[in-house]
Amino acid sequence: MILAIDIGNTNIVLGCIEQETIRFEARMATDCIKTSDQYCAELKGMLALFDVTPEQIDGCIISSVVPPVMNSVRTAIRKLTGLTPLIVGPGIKTGLNIRMEHPTEVGSDLIVAAVAAIAEYGAPLLLVDMGTATTITAIDADGAFVGGCICPGVKISMDALTGRTAQLPGISLDEPQTAIGKNTRDSMRSGIMFGSAAMLDGLLDRMEAELGTPTRVIATGGIAKFVIPLCRREILYDRCLMLKGLRLLYKRNTEHKKPACKQ
Repeated sequence: MILAIDIGNTNIVLGCIEQETIRFEARMATDCIKTSDQYCAELKGMLALFDVTPEQIDGCIISSVVPPVMNSVRTAIRKLTGLTPLIVGPGIKTGLNIRMEHPTEVGSDLIVAAVAAIAEYGAPLLLVDMGTATTITAIDADGAFVGGCICPGVKISMDALTGRTAQLPGISLDEPQTAIGKNTRDSMRSGIMFGSAAMLDGLLDRMEAELGTPTRVIATGGIAKFVIPLCRREILYDRCLMLKGLRLLYKRNTEHKKPACKQ
């Protein structure tokens, strides 16, 4: 069984994968202040919640866009399991052709999601990841990572709206009933939710036109499940895409190696 961890700016997504079966998927808050001991205790508790013991973990892989937290979590994994995690980064085998001006600048989260999406759904495709930021990755007909776009995330937009306007209240991410709101909260909810959906529809249309071929759209990320139903395009939501990608990368980088020895 492997432990797969994706460290994002807001949340840490983790899960245990046995063969090709995801035993569980869970989330913890990303906190740059926590020590490795604190993360160790939190990870141990999370595993226990799903009836998994540290002794059952044979390997671990980590993807991170928050270097300080990655270092703490990596140390926590060593303390908890005795294993040295595989880190998604330079030198790892991805099988992904990245056609960017500066390939090393591509976030590990985008690479992991692209690897999983291509394996699961084929190419070409457009991959939407809605977390702290909203990203759209373009994969061409040859299965190459050719670029994308990065937008403010839904919560960033909402926090900016409420934080910079004295009289606008905080709102939840409920589905708006109408585009024309009849009160302040409904008007804000319409702007944030329908606005995010319309932005996705418009960007996806433009990017599909640039790819020059009809393209399947896959979405993942914690916010996607709230926004995707409001889009006019057909978009498939895959909650566990990151864990699937981490499993594939772990397999590609360890299948010809001896199992990791616990310290």
